[in-house]
Amino acid sequence: MHPLQITYRYAKRIVVALVGGTVLLAGIAMIVLPGPAVVVIPIGLGILGLEFAWARAWLKRVKEKASQVAEAVRTRNGRQATAVVPPNTDR
Repeated sequence: MHPLQITYRYAKRIVVALVGGTVLLAGIAMIVLPGPAVVVIPIGLGILGLEFAWARAWLKRVKEKASQVAEAVRTRNGRQATAVVPPNTDR
């Protein structure tokens, strides 16, 4: 393999690690700080998953858990959840 290709591959891996790691750490910080942690953490894992198999595995777990939680919310107490629409107050 040509040395330039090797350098490009390592540079790409480093950039993905830095960007994905920063986004993931920001998401983890948002668990206790104000911010959309449930959105940012999967984005960080998705970025890291471009280069790292462990991040793809974690992202898969997060997706599965999110699906389970969403299903539990939808069918809480054995019935379908419904949206409550407030009355129209425009007069």
